[in-house]
Amino acid sequence: MMKKKKISTVIGCCLLVIVATSCNDFLDITPTGKVIAKTAEEYRALLTYEYKVMPEDRGMATLRTDEMTLDKASTTAEDYDSYFDIWTWNDLAPQATTASFGWRRYYHTIYIANYIIEHQGEITDGTRDEIRQLVGEAYALRAYMHFLLVNLYAEPYTACEPATTRGIPVQTVANVDIVPVCSTVEAVYQQILADLDAADQHLNVATWDNGYNYRFTTTAATALRARVALYKGDWQAARTAAESVIAQRPELEDLTQRSSLLPDNYKSVENILALEQVMTAAYKNVGRPSNELLAAYRSGDQRKSKFFRQLTASVSTLQKGGGGESRCSFRTSEMYLTAAEAAAQLGDMKSAAEHLSTLMKKRYSAATIDGYIEPLATMAAAELLAEIAHERRCELAFEGHRWFDLRRTTRPQLQKSYNGVEYALQANDSRYTLRFPTEAVEANPNL
Repeated sequence: MMKKKKISTVIGCCLLVIVATSCNDFLDITPTGKVIAKTAEEYRALLTYEYKVMPEDRGMATLRTDEMTLDKASTTAEDYDSYFDIWTWNDLAPQATTASFGWRRYYHTIYIANYIIEHQGEITDGTRDEIRQLVGEAYALRAYMHFLLVNLYAEPYTACEPATTRGIPVQTVANVDIVPVCSTVEAVYQQILADLDAADQHLNVATWDNGYNYRFTTTAATALRARVALYKGDWQAARTAAESVIAQRPELEDLTQRSSLLPDNYKSVENILALEQVMTAAYKNVGRPSNELLAAYRSGDQRKSKFFRQLTASVSTLQKGGGGESRCSFRTSEMYLTAAEAAAQLGDMKSAAEHLSTLMKKRYSAATIDGYIEPLATMAAAELLAEIAHERRCELAFEGHRWFDLRRTTRPQLQKSYNGVEYALQANDSRYTLRFPTEAVEANPNL
């Protein structure tokens, strides 16, 4: 498990209590038995707690994709009650036991980030660089929370009119009395990018030691910028950011070697931000990898045996995720794929093929790799983009990317079967966007 240095006692004494009083009233009172954060160490503990408890919703979104199969023989009653409606896209009338995607937890993290940003001038007992790094992480974390929310609960940027389409509430002040209203998708993305600009001005740590690499760094913020631009379809910005990360962190795990780590391991050479567990033990045990996904792995692809364990001719289990050292929000492989996709969209087929082949050489056996990378040099744009999409699906399987990739690209029809009953998500289905949680709408009619 990842280390958390000197935080357990500090968290207990410095967590802010969010109550029904106004923010200003709260700051005037030190609650009995509590200490308002003042020192850099206390603010660090406050932020570390938010890192620790952030939602794992990208993993739960995997259930809505074509990556996972549920069947009556292997689905427990508890898993059925918690996740079946998510797996079948039953958003209108899910059973009361169905697990919920996050909402309150995201905004709690945003509140703490806002508090740190607003009170940065009052932080004591820290060096200038320590305080600026802390504030930079708060900006980056606020950006990431808004980014996840807008991609769960609003239409994809690439499939709507962003300037007029309803997004999610943007919160940039630490005031619990504010009743938020929704910003447009465009406005949300503008705030995300503004926060990343501010993060760039404050962050000054490029790499944390393993065990502390759940914290944002200069490189991790750039990786987030690359993903934001990719989801916007801003190909030049996506390419620039992804190639910047690659220049700083070009290393890839060589899966052709027996001793290699899984690339989502927090100790992996390609792990850029080890924040989210993504596929928790609960999500991992819900079902099994779909036969459709397993069939996508071609001859010589070492990922199939590394990522999955074959039990029978037709049944495999997932070896990625499930706890332990599997924790990854951003890694270098994603940046190679982003750079390749963006370059191809910009018409630079040579660079796109080079980025893709760099990754593929670490994934396919020596006996098969030439047969896969040589054709890349002569592929037309559409064919190369299809090849990049194929590699993205195989490389990032069960890391919380598939649902969002489907949303931002073709939004195809998906079909599933359980106990003889068929379920379908139609092409461009409105269910590619989650409904706001009932509790959020009941608490805030403005939504």
